[in-house]
Amino acid sequence: MKRSKLILGVAAALAITGGILYAADHIDSPAVTNQTTDITDVYAFRGENPNNIVFVGNTQGLLSPTATGNAKFDEKTLIEFNIDNNGDNVEDLVLQAIVKNGKMRVYGPYKPEATGTKSIVDESKFTGQVDVTNYGEAAKIADQGGIKIFAGPRDDPFFFDLGQFQKILGGMASGFNNPGNDSFKGTNVLSTVIEVPKSRLGSGNSISVWLETKKAIN
Repeated sequence: MKRSKLILGVAAALAITGGILYAADHIDSPAVTNQTTDITDVYAFRGENPNNIVFVGNTQGLLSPTATGNAKFDEKTLIEFNIDNNGDNVEDLVLQAIVKNGKMRVYGPYKPEATGTKSIVDESKFTGQVDVTNYGEAAKIADQGGIKIFAGPRDDPFFFDLGQFQKILGGMASGFNNPGNDSFKGTNVLSTVIEVPKSRLGSGNSISVWLETKKAIN
């Protein structure tokens, strides 16, 4: 059984399912900004099929339309959704995705052998794969045993009025406007989307989800 050891690159904030919930982390520290490990958002929400949960991990944010055409998933960067289904803030399941030869390969969800800052990709837990959608192409979606997979560039879905936020911090405004200005309008991200039946995630009523990107060390 082939296994690849990986080490932590960066982690996004926690999201807990129950409606549409998300965490955002645009504009990271210089160590990961403009790197393949740079996480912008993680989302977890009920699918169009109410028996499914959709996981979305966005990386490499603030891509201009010109830069998006050349943006690529890195074959050395693992995208890992960590899922806690018993409330102890330790991952009970992982859902892993990594590109190889132009295809996003997905593993799990399965119980990991290691938790925390290091991960092991267990090839025996391979679920399925999808061709990465190129910029400007129609979305390529694979359905592998009830698990749907998409990977490719998408318009950044996160809405934030950065200018108004800075005015609030500077004491020049007391709150946000409705509507505000979308500071991320016209920018793109590389998105990994995996829809999973709830039955694959445990028997509890809620889960906690966080996203990590990890770099291969072999």
